[in-house]
Amino acid sequence: MTEDDALTAFSAISSQTRLRILKSLVNAGPEGLVAGDVAEAVGATPSRASFHLSNLAEAGLITAHRQSRQITYRVDFTAIGALVRYLLEDCCGNNETVRACCQPGTSCTPGASGSAC
Repeated sequence: MTEDDALTAFSAISSQTRLRILKSLVNAGPEGLVAGDVAEAVGATPSRASFHLSNLAEAGLITAHRQSRQITYRVDFTAIGALVRYLLEDCCGNNETVRACCQPGTSCTPGASGSAC
């Protein structure tokens, strides 16, 4: 992932609605959700959800598949992984504390001194 790709992705998820959409699609798993269900899940009008879904798709974080009159949206987990890897490796230099926070069953405490996880 390039710096420009990362900036585009971070910009796309910098909206509360888009972040909620992304979370909803992650929870939906590989089956994804149709546009109307996405809108309902995040409490947005269909046109507003469509705007946000387009933004996430343009950033490469989700995919859209049309079947007849319905569009199903799915998270591109490979793209999400690339974004996390970029943040971890390129931005954080594989810092041990940051890496530890990414392990299942651990949590980070913002503002803690020393090891934050």
